[in-house]
Amino acid sequence: MNTGVEAPYPSAKYAWYVVVVLFIAYTSSFVDRIIMSLLVEPIKRDLLLSDTQFSLLHGFAFAIFYTLMGLPLGWLADRSNRRRLISIGILLWSIMTAMCGLTKTFTTLFIARIGVGIGEAALSPSAYSMISDYFPKEKRGVPIGMYSMGVFFGGGIAFILGGYVVQLTAGATDVVLPLIGAVRPWQLTFFIVGLPGLLIVLLMLTVKEPARRDVVSLTDDPQSPTTEPTIREALSFVIRNMRVYASVLIGFALLATSSYGFFTWSPSFLIRTYGWQASEAGYAFGLIVLTLGTGGTLLGGVLADRILAKGRLDAKMRVSLYAGAATLIFGSIAPLMPNATLALLFLAPTVVSIGMPVGLGPAALNFITPNQLRGQVIALYLFAVNLIGLGAGPTIVAVITDFGFGDPGAVRYSLAIFAVVISALAIIAVASGLKVYRARARDMLSETAHLT
Repeated sequence: MNTGVEAPYPSAKYAWYVVVVLFIAYTSSFVDRIIMSLLVEPIKRDLLLSDTQFSLLHGFAFAIFYTLMGLPLGWLADRSNRRRLISIGILLWSIMTAMCGLTKTFTTLFIARIGVGIGEAALSPSAYSMISDYFPKEKRGVPIGMYSMGVFFGGGIAFILGGYVVQLTAGATDVVLPLIGAVRPWQLTFFIVGLPGLLIVLLMLTVKEPARRDVVSLTDDPQSPTTEPTIREALSFVIRNMRVYASVLIGFALLATSSYGFFTWSPSFLIRTYGWQASEAGYAFGLIVLTLGTGGTLLGGVLADRILAKGRLDAKMRVSLYAGAATLIFGSIAPLMPNATLALLFLAPTVVSIGMPVGLGPAALNFITPNQLRGQVIALYLFAVNLIGLGAGPTIVAVITDFGFGDPGAVRYSLAIFAVVISALAIIAVASGLKVYRARARDMLSETAHLT
């Protein structure tokens, strides 16, 4: 059942302007999220922390609340002003990142990191939903891919720029700030990366809330509400289409597992295997992530749009399938190379293939999901990707190294095994859902036929 004739799409120029603003916001969120990994030693020293305590601050405090808060914030994205929700999120995470620079105890820094996670959880469910309302179905792959490039662009900037800031402030004395007083160099770093987010809030004032599109009935009952479905209706819809949603969520969560595993352990692999300094490994791999990771994400969107234009409704799933195969091949070869030059040569296409599915997962879900459920479904996607990918990826490599080989120097073999096993599982998961994905996509197109 359809709900009526939709308004025309806004101009392509303005739609792309919105994508750029959202990309800047996403990049900023990753800088704020990752910067702490470069401040391990000074934070541990000044706050008298153990490695375990620091890991709780860096990972647990952020990730748990980021994933859990994403679900209710996704629900809000489906029934409230998304631009306003994003603006509030940016304001919160920017202030809380700066607040990390005021903390002097484990507890206060833990609370500040929770605030960063909650604020960032407001961004992506609303952003992916808005982008889908700014572009026609056949042209969404590239803009969603560009937005998703913030993962690698922000990560690369945080790694490279953050390393420079840390090096610049190493051994420096306290800095006296107006109204705040003396702060340590690591505390100043949080101010440097946090406060510019307030300018992005001002940019969001230039973004218009788009008209919602692809709003269809979630049940066969013509009296069923379509614009604000009940929780029961939403659950019923997802359960009826469980096979296709399970394939997308599990497949892309496994692809994300590959990403987190390689990004966590590749620098250590270069250090332990080839005797590089940490700064050399960080700069080299960070540069690859910044350039080729972002390029891979954009490439994935371009390829998916071109394949979709040829009538292949499973284009986004199919490109992700190819990317998983490339990760299996290049990711298993790179760690086994006899020298660092060849290792980096094969790490380059590995990062490209890892980047390709990043924007395609949300785009694939939006393609088969009614508008009024997109925020919640994307929140569920982010929950799976972060909980499974971030939770399992780095740990699997470490477990293989510690308990399989019992030698830190064997991380190269752990990465190779990891690439084969996880990529193969991702390929199976995505491939198993191609048929049902095409069927669901045809249904969605039929339900919205006179609107598009």
